[in-house]
Amino acid sequence: MPAVHFRHIDDFDWKEVIVQMHGDKRVTTQLKFLEMSPTRTVIYTHYDAGMTLEEHGHSSDHVLFILKGMVTIGEQECPPGMMVLLEHGATFGGPIVAGPEGCELIEFYTGDITPVPKDREAFHAMLDERGIKQVPVNF
Repeated sequence: MPAVHFRHIDDFDWKEVIVQMHGDKRVTTQLKFLEMSPTRTVIYTHYDAGMTLEEHGHSSDHVLFILKGMVTIGEQECPPGMMVLLEHGATFGGPIVAGPEGCELIEFYTGDITPVPKDREAFHAMLDERGIKQVPVNF
């Protein structure tokens, strides 16, 4: 039976899902999974300043809504209030890089949240050029 669900951000723990070393600085992506089902996922996301994510798509439609800070997707700056709709089958069009104060955003998926990398080798070459090291994370 359909229901109304109420969830408060403070009731969820952060899950560290990506760690990078930018020189001697540890940079992370942290998530709070507010809702997960086969048909929808809602995530509160925090990127530390400079977090660099590869160009990718997802296995369903994906919506980002920027709350705080800034993120650049390819050449597009996304300040607070920006909504980004990534349709299933599309890619972000460049790396995703958090601004100097980091970024907080809400993510919504209409199904499978599995990322689909565009060119993993090119991404790792870009990280090497920028002196960024990926650190394995078990979450």
